[in-house]
Amino acid sequence: MTTLQDCQALDAQDPLRELRDLFELPLGMIYLDGNSLGVMPRTTPARVADTVTREWGQDLIQSWNKAGWFAMPQKVGDKIARLIGAGAGEVVATDSTSINLYKVLSAALHQAAADHPGRQRIVSERSNFPTDLYIAEALCRERGYELQLVEPEGIAAALTADVAVLMLTHVNYRTGAMHNMNAVTAAAHAEGILTVWDLAHSAGAVPVDLKGAGADYAVGCGYKYLNGGPGAPAFVWVNPLHADRFWQPLAGWWGHAAPFEFTPDYQPAPGITRYQCGTQPIISLAALECGVDTLLAADALGGMAALRAKSLALTDLFIALVEERCAGHGLGLATPRAHAHRGSQVCLTRDEGAYAIVQALIGRSVVGDFRAGDGGRHPDILRFGFTPLYIGFVDVWNAVEQLRQVLASGEWQRPEFTRKHAVT
Repeated sequence: MTTLQDCQALDAQDPLRELRDLFELPLGMIYLDGNSLGVMPRTTPARVADTVTREWGQDLIQSWNKAGWFAMPQKVGDKIARLIGAGAGEVVATDSTSINLYKVLSAALHQAAADHPGRQRIVSERSNFPTDLYIAEALCRERGYELQLVEPEGIAAALTADVAVLMLTHVNYRTGAMHNMNAVTAAAHAEGILTVWDLAHSAGAVPVDLKGAGADYAVGCGYKYLNGGPGAPAFVWVNPLHADRFWQPLAGWWGHAAPFEFTPDYQPAPGITRYQCGTQPIISLAALECGVDTLLAADALGGMAALRAKSLALTDLFIALVEERCAGHGLGLATPRAHAHRGSQVCLTRDEGAYAIVQALIGRSVVGDFRAGDGGRHPDILRFGFTPLYIGFVDVWNAVEQLRQVLASGEWQRPEFTRKHAVT
């Protein structure tokens, strides 16, 4: 049985422990929700203040050139590219995940129609993040396609000759289950199907190799594991083989080949630059760059491979401790045990009181979150994210001890923990 002293020893031996100092963590809080909103880097307040007070306040419009504002989407995109197996000049940080998904899914449908006319179906996972399904549903209604939703085990059988696009989230937001991107992409391509990947729960959390997998399109989020702050710009990648073939539907002036010539007709910029639309949120991009830099700081310590190894050790420990110390309290495990199939989160299930238990833990400064079940296959979930940049092994021990106490005492049944908030 693992002891607190064992966890203290693991922290003392952890080569990544110095990275915790890159973040502002509230004293006494165990933050296991970086898969929903990452912790603020220490550099962010000063960087944002400088962007506001000097670059905007003093230099004003000159900062588009002087401070490099105009190139920020590409600059930050190039840094994100290093985390997702993409090349320089292949990623832009821009807009939201939902908007970027609309862009790439639309382009993918144009490409599929050109290469394989008559294909009228998009396949996705039934438990995909809802915004992805909503965007796909809207495009299907607009263009006369069918959206087919399947369970994970049904994906292979659904890859038939009438499918245009397979749209998946690499790591499932609800369970933490991770697809084998290489194998799934290869299976889709064998049937002439394009792939669109959502990396919202992957980028900065698990190693990703888009080009190695031969993926076609990808989008992702800036405010989870990339630590860019609430509402941070997202990112978009298109395989260079496809990038110049089609317009994306939001043909705004920032995606124009020569935006400051102000021509009345649209001429798309080459490559990924055309996936921009309107004027970019510079203050938010500055904050996002600080967040991405925290991931790149791990390069000297082994990079994403080292972060992944620690993530798996943390999640293995959490699962083992929950099963040792919280047995008999009705908790189940939704997250795969196999490393190859697990992201950087652990999701526990409970038939009753999952929301209240999470709220009771938050009351004890252990912050996770709740995701509702669907009334059928998926029960209610207590969701815990493990960001190896700032989570340690003693944090895991203490979090499980607080969970044990909440369950053993019945504290979660207190009325204040059962009241639903707007955001869960």
